[in-house]
Amino acid sequence: MAKKKKINVVYSTNPDFNFDYEEDAFDETLPPSEQNLYVSIDRKQRKGKEVTLVEGFVGDPDDLKDLGKMLKSKCGVGGSVKDGEILIQGNVRDKVYDLLVKEGYSVKKKGS
Repeated sequence: MAKKKKINVVYSTNPDFNFDYEEDAFDETLPPSEQNLYVSIDRKQRKGKEVTLVEGFVGDPDDLKDLGKMLKSKCGVGGSVKDGEILIQGNVRDKVYDLLVKEGYSVKKKGS
């Protein structure tokens, strides 16, 4: 998630001074075959309800949102993308695993 950074600039009397802003430094999205994703079931802080959690994506947040949207639509459930993780409502770990493998991702199941 991109956050605005505080910029500490000291006033300069040099009229030609240009401050170089750091661009949003997101990692370049790796191809699916080089991604190592982990799929697990999580119940923590969710009042006992299960969610399928996809972790380990390396790349642009927009690409992560697109992947999350595809998984949610194929599973027919809701979910969200937060903090570099995809949360899919319900226990659909096996279906998400199969979909990611079909898309060419390297996927491992976490947990039991």
